[in-house]
Amino acid sequence: MIVADTNLIASFWVPTDVEQLAYSSLKKDSEWIAPILWASEFRNVLALYYRKGILDLPSIFRAIDEAEDFMNSREFSINSNQVLTLMSESTCSSYDCEFVALASEFDVQLVTFDKKILAEFPGIAIHPEEFVAGI
Repeated sequence: MIVADTNLIASFWVPTDVEQLAYSSLKKDSEWIAPILWASEFRNVLALYYRKGILDLPSIFRAIDEAEDFMNSREFSINSNQVLTLMSESTCSSYDCEFVALASEFDVQLVTFDKKILAEFPGIAIHPEEFVAGI
């Protein structure tokens, strides 16, 4: 089991250069979980791709439907005190700390592309390349 951040989840549905890395991560461990927040963040990613003219409305509807199906029953509420404690101990946003808190609660790795999270929580966060390589 891993905590997958929104960008890792999104890479299956939006054009990126890391799609293969996401598939490799899924192949290595297919039990992905995330805080409930992931869906709101993903909708924001889809809005960005829509506004840039990269994805049309039917494509983003399909993407959110498929992503929500994929993450169905893999979403968890997070303890606010834990999130805010992590936020106070770092320069990461409370949004980012939700992913860290979930990984900490389940004692699993957070697989993320986010450089700040990787730098500030090296004991929990791991880049997908390192995760796939087993580092």
